[in-house]
Amino acid sequence: MNICHASLRYMVTTLAVFGTCFVLNRAMCRAETSDTGDEQGVQVLTRGPVHEAFAGVVTFNPEPGVEAPKAPPELIEEVPPDERPEGDNVTWIPGYWAWDDERNDFLWVSGVWRALPPGRQWVAGYWAQSQRGFQWTSGYWADAKVSETTYLPAPPATVDVGPNIAAPSADYGWTPGCWVWYQGRYAWQPGYWAAGRSDWDWSPSYYVWTPRGYVFVDGYWDYSVERRGVLFAPVYFESGVYARRGYHYSPAIVIDLAVFPEHLFVRPRYHHYYYGDYYAASYSSGGFYASFSYQSGHYGYDPIYAHQRWEHREDREWERHVETTYQYRRDHEDARPPRTWAAQRSISASAISKDNSLVVATSFDQLSKRKDSPTRFQPVAREEKQQLVQREQEVRKSRDERRTLESSAVDTSNAKPGRQSEPSTARLPKSPIMAKSPDQLGKDQAPPSPHKTPKPDSEAGSKRQASAPDSNVNRNDRQSEPPSPGHKEQSAFPKPESKPETEQPAKREAKPEAKPETKPDAKPEGEKHDQKQGEPTDKSDKRPQPESERPAKEKQGETSPPIPPSSSFKSNNERPAAGQGQKEEKAVEKRAEQSDKKAQHASEQRTQEERPASTKEPAERKAEKDDEKKD
Repeated sequence: MNICHASLRYMVTTLAVFGTCFVLNRAMCRAETSDTGDEQGVQVLTRGPVHEAFAGVVTFNPEPGVEAPKAPPELIEEVPPDERPEGDNVTWIPGYWAWDDERNDFLWVSGVWRALPPGRQWVAGYWAQSQRGFQWTSGYWADAKVSETTYLPAPPATVDVGPNIAAPSADYGWTPGCWVWYQGRYAWQPGYWAAGRSDWDWSPSYYVWTPRGYVFVDGYWDYSVERRGVLFAPVYFESGVYARRGYHYSPAIVIDLAVFPEHLFVRPRYHHYYYGDYYAASYSSGGFYASFSYQSGHYGYDPIYAHQRWEHREDREWERHVETTYQYRRDHEDARPPRTWAAQRSISASAISKDNSLVVATSFDQLSKRKDSPTRFQPVAREEKQQLVQREQEVRKSRDERRTLESSAVDTSNAKPGRQSEPSTARLPKSPIMAKSPDQLGKDQAPPSPHKTPKPDSEAGSKRQASAPDSNVNRNDRQSEPPSPGHKEQSAFPKPESKPETEQPAKREAKPEAKPETKPDAKPEGEKHDQKQGEPTDKSDKRPQPESERPAKEKQGETSPPIPPSSSFKSNNERPAAGQGQKEEKAVEKRAEQSDKKAQHASEQRTQEERPASTKEPAERKAEKDDEKKD
C-alpha cells in the first residue's frame, strides 16, 4: 500500500514538472516574439518602484509598511528570459505586486537577474491582511550564516547628525551611527569614516519593520549598481489579462543602468526606491525624496548616492550640479524622462541628441547584443530553466512561512521604544536564494573585508534613549516635507592631509550628566544638553532662542555662538594631538555648562524683577518699601 502511494506521488510530481516545463518553453517562445514589450492589456512603464532585492532603502527611523485598501491579485506566473548575465553567483528573483496610490491599484514589479551580495540570503517581502486592508512587509538581505532571526522592540529615534570630525582623506566616506541591541537594551553605535571602493557599495546596518517586531540587518558589501545584474521595467496589467487561465508573463524591457542613478528617488514610507519621472513638486510633498535631499536631510542613507558622490569626490561642483539638474527638471516638464515604453519610442531623435538621459529603457534583446555593455550574457540551459521554475515555488513557500511566523504575534509597532516587550527569537524560514560565501568566489567577485565598527556605548546609549525623541512619533504618517533643494549639509568628503589605512570612528561624544535639582520654573541643564544631541532632525526650526537659553557671552557681544559640546566639525589641521581629545571635550563641555548656568541665573533675576507686585511675598514687598523710603 505504501509503495502504491509513493508511486502515485512520484507520478503526480513528474507530471507537474513536465507541465511546468512545457508552459515554460511555450512562454519563452512567446517572449521572443514580444520583445517590443507590446501586448494587449499590458502597459510597460519606464518609471515606478525598484525591486527590493535589487536596491533596498535604508531608513534611520523604520516605519510600518504601507497599507492598501484591497487585497493584491494572485502572483503572476513569471518566466525569466532565455539569457542571463554570466557568473556563478547570478540567479533570478521573482517579481511581486506593489501598491500604486496614483492609480489606486497594484503594479507588477518585474523579477530581476541579480548578482547576489556575497554571504547573504534573500528574505522575500509579503502582503498580509491588516485592520485597514492589506499591509506590506519588506524583504531584506540577511546574513547567509544565520538560521534564526530576533524580533526586537522599536529602536529609539536616530541621533545621527552626520560627521563630527574631519575625514582622513577624500577617499573616505561617512557611515552613519545606529542603535544596536547591546546587553539587554539599546546602545548607540557611533558613525565612522571608512574607505570607499570603486566596484562596491557599502550598505550600513538598519532595521526592518515586521508585525512581530523589528529585525536588525547588519552592514554588508553589495555590488555597485552596474554590476548587480538586470533590472526589468515594472508593468501595469489590466485585470482581465492576468486573470486568464494559464497566463504567463516574461519581461522584455529593461532599465538602462547607465542612467539609473540620475533619475532615482527614495520613498521611505513605501520602503522602495522609485525610478523615473517623479520631478513634479507634488511628488516632493508626497514623500518622494531626491537622493541628495534624502541623505542631507538625515532621513536615511542612500548607498547608491553615497557611491556616486564618492566616485566624484574630486569634483567639488558635482553635488551642486545634481541639485541644479533636479531643479531644472522640476520646473521644465519637457526635460523629464518618458513614463512609458510606448512614450519613449515616440521621442524624436533630435530630443535624444540634446539629452541622452531621456532614453531610460531598452529591450532585453538589444541589451544582450550590445558590445559596449559591461555585462556579458550567456544562454540559460534547459536544466537551469527547470531549476528556476522550482525555485519560484520555493520562494512563494518561504514567503508564506514568513507571513505565518510574523503574524502569529501581537503587533507592537505602536508601543513605546525599548519598553514594549522582550526580544523574541524564531527560526528563519529557509531561503531558496542563497549567495555564495566570499571565500567561494573569485578575486573579482569577492568583497572587501567588512567594516570594523566602533563598540556601542551602553551607558551613554541609555541616557540618550531617555532623552531622545519618541521613535514612534509620526511613524504612521508620511514623511511629507523633505528639505528644500537649497538645503546644504556639511561635506562628507573634505580633503585633509593624512591618509590612514583603517576606518576612523567619530569622536566619542560627551555623556549627558544627571539632571540637577532646579526650581520648577527653571529648565534643567541636563535637559538642555540632551536636546542639542537628541533633536537633529528638526533643522527647519530656526526660531530665535529665548534669552534664558542663550549663553551670557552671546548676549553681551552678539558675535560668537556657543560651542556645541559634541558636534564640532574640526578640520584636519585643528584636530588635537593624541591624548588631548578627551581633555578638550571636557573643557568645551565645562564652558558650555558655565554659559548655561549664567544664562539660567540671569533668567531667574529677570523673572523676579518682572513679577507683578501681587504675586510677591510680603517680605519682598516690605523690603521694596523700605528701599523707597531710604531713597
